[in-house]
Amino acid sequence: MTEPSRTPHVVIVGAGFAGLNCAIALGDTPLRVTVIDRRNYHLFVPLLYQVATAALSPADIAEPVRRILSPYRNIDVLLGDVAGIDKAGKCVVLENGHRIPYDALVIATGSTHSYFGHPEWARFAPGLKTIEDAREIRAKVLLAFELAEITEDPEEQRRLMTIVIVGGGPTGVEMAGAIAELSKKALAADFRNIDPRLARVILVEGGPRLLPSFDERLSEKARRSLEALGVEVRLSAMVTDCDASGVMIGPETVETRTIVWAAGVRASPPANGSAPRPTASGA
Repeated sequence: MTEPSRTPHVVIVGAGFAGLNCAIALGDTPLRVTVIDRRNYHLFVPLLYQVATAALSPADIAEPVRRILSPYRNIDVLLGDVAGIDKAGKCVVLENGHRIPYDALVIATGSTHSYFGHPEWARFAPGLKTIEDAREIRAKVLLAFELAEITEDPEEQRRLMTIVIVGGGPTGVEMAGAIAELSKKALAADFRNIDPRLARVILVEGGPRLLPSFDERLSEKARRSLEALGVEVRLSAMVTDCDASGVMIGPETVETRTIVWAAGVRASPPANGSAPRPTASGA
């Protein structure tokens, strides 16, 4: 007797842009597809900076994964944290112990922050990759103005109204511009003891120009636009340290209570924030 044919199973870990596009490309094909993600929504990451600056709510940039993939009957969506990959057994192992067998595996877990060998900076300079990050940054920025309003110390007021963004890529440029607009327009008339328009926004970029992956003309236009908003753009400037008191840019210390990290990324591992690890049978 011949064995009955079995539908090949493709497992996709990650429901970001890459994972979703892969799943959609496999929709309505003679394959069984399972998409696994630790969150049940797809996040439009390019607009996170607007959540971080109170221009949008999180719901505006998040869409349920199940709704996006609902037209494709051959695709299942699974909520779960990946604990490891059993390469020998061809299974994805979830934290709850469930094993998801696969014939083909796609790892599409995106990127996370890179602090260039200084993970201790993360507690002082949050990055912007998730809704939780955006909420934290929004709270820090708005709280800084609230604390500046009630402090009687001019030096502390100056520190609170100084915001440093590290990294001149798209996220850093967008954040710097959005925070400058927030202080000069949205918050301008809301306070009595401070003038938010006097906030100091500093964008630090280690390379010779902003947006290094874009055409030089766009880089220059971005720099001029930010400076027109009052942003201090510092090029060829390296951050050498940061802590609760501020940022060291080369030999200079800039005192600030709010630092946003947008300087580097690294691949996001599929297994709970560590390198992908095989289970015992996959060693």
